[in-house]
Amino acid sequence: MDFLRPTSWADALDIKSNRPDATPIQGGTDMMVELNFDKGRPSALLDLNPCRELFEYSEIDGKLRIGAGVPYVRIINRLGNQLPGLAQASRTVGSPQIRNRGTVGGNLGAASPAGDTHPALLAGNAVIEVESAARGTRMIPIDDFYVWVKKNALEPDELIRAIWLPPAEGPQYFSKVGTRNAMVIAVCSFAVALYPGTGTARTGIGSAGPTPLRARPAEEFLAAQLPWHDPAPLSDSVLREFGALVSAAAAPIDDVRGTADYRKHALSVLARRTLGWAWTDYLTERKAA
Repeated sequence: MDFLRPTSWADALDIKSNRPDATPIQGGTDMMVELNFDKGRPSALLDLNPCRELFEYSEIDGKLRIGAGVPYVRIINRLGNQLPGLAQASRTVGSPQIRNRGTVGGNLGAASPAGDTHPALLAGNAVIEVESAARGTRMIPIDDFYVWVKKNALEPDELIRAIWLPPAEGPQYFSKVGTRNAMVIAVCSFAVALYPGTGTARTGIGSAGPTPLRARPAEEFLAAQLPWHDPAPLSDSVLREFGALVSAAAAPIDDVRGTADYRKHALSVLARRTLGWAWTDYLTERKAA
């Protein structure tokens, strides 16, 4: 196995162009587990840590651009107010050591359906900036990014450069179920984001399908049912119908972490709870305005 260490981002793109078989690593938190357990051994590793521009974030034209190498801990500590859903998801990733090294870019590159940040990225309407030496930069909407189990829309010579997200315009929440309270792969996970300006909502489902998913019928239900202009507490029937629609949108399997039936039930509960928390925040904000 070759270990390739570029001197710059441009050098990394050139190396990836010449070695499309090379697997990029930043924190290496997923890759090292696979290597240690001999679950996979790529022909080459491409170390992106010398590309320091990947560790930067900025606000451009009203959107946050987060470099693919920004670790979870910086999102939690510095971007939590602007991206609460992503920050909540980042808090559930591994241990403090993993959160100091792991990155959203790495989560996207691995494209595991169980990746903690995927539901928040779907709910938050993210766009992924990727680049190749031959064709330059292109932007991939998050809805088009996930292709199949651990497969994403990148071409063999492309690398993830940044994640673009609009700052939250309304409440956002993320929650997950695991076999214990910490350092656990999700049995299933869910995120919701409210958009009061357009009277809409977006959702994200994790670890309950071949790819991370949106529950579009549930989103359409909320757009029609939420009392945006005359806010009032939500009825139990609205919460339960939303939970049922989220559960129906999932396509889980039975595995060592849980059964498909359990995942569907858990998702309905997570959906009701996260929507309840988000709507309570919205009511509080409206009363304070």
